Amino acid sequence: MITQFTKYKNNSMYIFLLLLTVATVIGFHAWRTMFNNFSVEVVNINGLQMGTLQSVREIPGFLSLLVIYLLLFVSEHRLASISVAILGIGIALTGIFPSFYGLIFTTILMSTGFHYFETVNQSLTLQYFSKLESPLVLSHFRSISSLASIITGGAVLVLLKFFSYQYVFSLFGMVVLFIAFYTLTKNPTDKSLPSQHKKMILKKKYWLYYTLTFFAGARRQIFVAFSVFLMVQKFKFSVTEIAFLFIINNAITIFIAPLLGKSINHFGERKVLSLEYFALIIIFTSYAFVESKILIAILYLLDHIFFSFSIAIRTYFQKIADSSDIAPSMAVGFTINHIAAVVIPFIGGLVWMIDYRITFLAATLLCIISLVFVQYIDTHTIDKH
Repeated sequence: MITQFTKYKNNSMYIFLLLLTVATVIGFHAWRTMFNNFSVEVVNINGLQMGTLQSVREIPGFLSLLVIYLLLFVSEHRLASISVAILGIGIALTGIFPSFYGLIFTTILMSTGFHYFETVNQSLTLQYFSKLESPLVLSHFRSISSLASIITGGAVLVLLKFFSYQYVFSLFGMVVLFIAFYTLTKNPTDKSLPSQHKKMILKKKYWLYYTLTFFAGARRQIFVAFSVFLMVQKFKFSVTEIAFLFIINNAITIFIAPLLGKSINHFGERKVLSLEYFALIIIFTSYAFVESKILIAILYLLDHIFFSFSIAIRTYFQKIADSSDIAPSMAVGFTINHIAAVVIPFIGGLVWMIDYRITFLAATLLCIISLVFVQYIDTHTIDKH
């Protein structure tokens, strides 16, 4: 395992993607930390406008399929750098356009950069690292991202004591831009690797990957849209308490994520994903009935931990995919993952008005369906070596 770690750590693509991943985390976490307060305190948006902004933010994720056609004109590693640069520009401009329509423009710009980088990032990781290395690389990136999130969150809080939102948005946007421009000077590619198809790929043999990706996206939306909302509305968590939970989440992930990659290699994707879905069945059902503030906080932390297990869906795909299908399939998968993002928050909100428990029990049902489907992973035919 040490030999494998040293091997992928010295890979030029590893350094390239690590830099861009850290830049993305720094920018997005800074943006997310300030966005709600900036929107309310400076722009004075209302609830309907906030809901509109959240929906707009998911549109680029739904359109990730367009990455396939962009690759006709630009290489994947260049697109990764350009996407992060667009993310940085969107963040830097956020404070300069303090209006509702200004926020729509900068949010679309930021989100386009974020989602397109994530699509290409997943593709390059699966292409450049072996089936044993990719779980370690993906989990290591997640660990580093959590550390970067903690540092960024602290930096934002300190800077806002001395500077305006506009200055801090611009500062973090420029940091992201600097790293993106630096990576544009690098070429970590390996010409010996199979070239990728530049067209949409939909194959029957990938049906299970598509299915698991769709349900993972649906579960994610319920978690993102309603778990914190439940803690604030029902259990009256303060901003400080929520921020403290975020810090604990990221601190735990720093240590848990590397173990996840090793677990995938040791136990296989079917067992890891089965554990995730079984745990989430208990967690989402508990969300519906728990009345203790401490217990709901514990559930949120556990929810966040098991959410990381979803990288096993991507490593499963790597083991069944034709090598030239990875780039277009990651774009298709990202779009499938975001189909639910268009409808779940709206439908979940309507159901919430009847009884919030129904929303979380629906998530439980999604987890049960996922648990059934993951049993179709054939551990005897996928190549672990």
